[in-house]
Amino acid sequence: MSDTRIDFLYLNEQDMIRAGVNDMEKCLETMIEVYKVMGEGDYIMGGQNHNSHGQMIAFPDHPVHPGMPHNGPDRRFMAMECYLGGKFHIAGEKWYGSNIENKEKGLPRSILMVMLNDPDTGAPVALESANLLSAMRTGAIPGVGAKVLAPENPKTVGMIAAGAISRNALPSILLACPTIETVKIYDIFPKAAEEMKQLIEEQPERYPHVREIILCDSIEECVKDADVINAATSGKVNPRIEKEWLRPGCLVSLPATIDIDTEFIKECSIVCDNYKMYEAFAMETGYPLSAKMSAMGSIAYDYVHDGILKREDVIELGEIYAGRRVPRKHKDQIVLFAQAGQPTYDVAWGWMCWQRARELGIGQTLNLWESPALGK
Repeated sequence: MSDTRIDFLYLNEQDMIRAGVNDMEKCLETMIEVYKVMGEGDYIMGGQNHNSHGQMIAFPDHPVHPGMPHNGPDRRFMAMECYLGGKFHIAGEKWYGSNIENKEKGLPRSILMVMLNDPDTGAPVALESANLLSAMRTGAIPGVGAKVLAPENPKTVGMIAAGAISRNALPSILLACPTIETVKIYDIFPKAAEEMKQLIEEQPERYPHVREIILCDSIEECVKDADVINAATSGKVNPRIEKEWLRPGCLVSLPATIDIDTEFIKECSIVCDNYKMYEAFAMETGYPLSAKMSAMGSIAYDYVHDGILKREDVIELGEIYAGRRVPRKHKDQIVLFAQAGQPTYDVAWGWMCWQRARELGIGQTLNLWESPALGK
């Protein structure tokens, strides 16, 4: 075999399923490891400050060139790239195109792929179907947060919204917090809440500690007395939450944004997935960041910019996993956990699925070349 030969493994969606892409317990463990690595600083993302979420191609509203796509809801291409160290020691990217009109064709809104590369040579080592991969890593992060941010021995979780993110987030939270006995669910569409309830009821062996699932008629009912709250709504109107509704010391996990008063935010502990990523967002899009990106991390960035918060008031989750920060000043302080997604998640979970596929002999080996036509 030539020492210049390059092969890589192609994994389609069924291959990824066989390789364990839907294993939430393993995904949760992997994402915790990601935060330990990031907490040590052993990673690089794109952008000027090496922490960019990714680079996006957005189309014009009125293109002048025939055939160029025009702007529309979720119509974009995006590359999310990184190097991740630790046991992973891998470079890679998630690449995807997105168009809401895909649903009319029976396709997902976004179609995603992950490419993994040797960090020394740059050679591809794996190309993977990534829709399931991305959904799982997104759902795992609320559990990663709950593992270290929830109050001691949490008993109740309140789920605001029952869409795709929530359906993956709830299992990760239940795995991270095995003392939870009660699940409360609220969605403006009762059928969605009922379907999420059924998902848990159909798997009693996975969640033996869950004794009660309550479908709620309001956000207030859902969050009252909850130790962990996860808000993953979609749409233009953020759900309103009042301070008086929340139990002291609870965790509010925020894959999406909520509407709460500034004075209340100042009382809370603000933990974000990666503050430097929001700094990168601001470099790319300008201030105020929250006007362009509705997320608690964006709000925290703007508050630091405006002097409402100090930079040290915003804790990074990696700092907690690295043992350099604690999540609360006192046990009754409420924690707001801001999340926006990072390429390190995709590359890490892609790496794990690649390793498992190699062990099981799954996938198709593709040849890039025996010897490069352009020489060495």
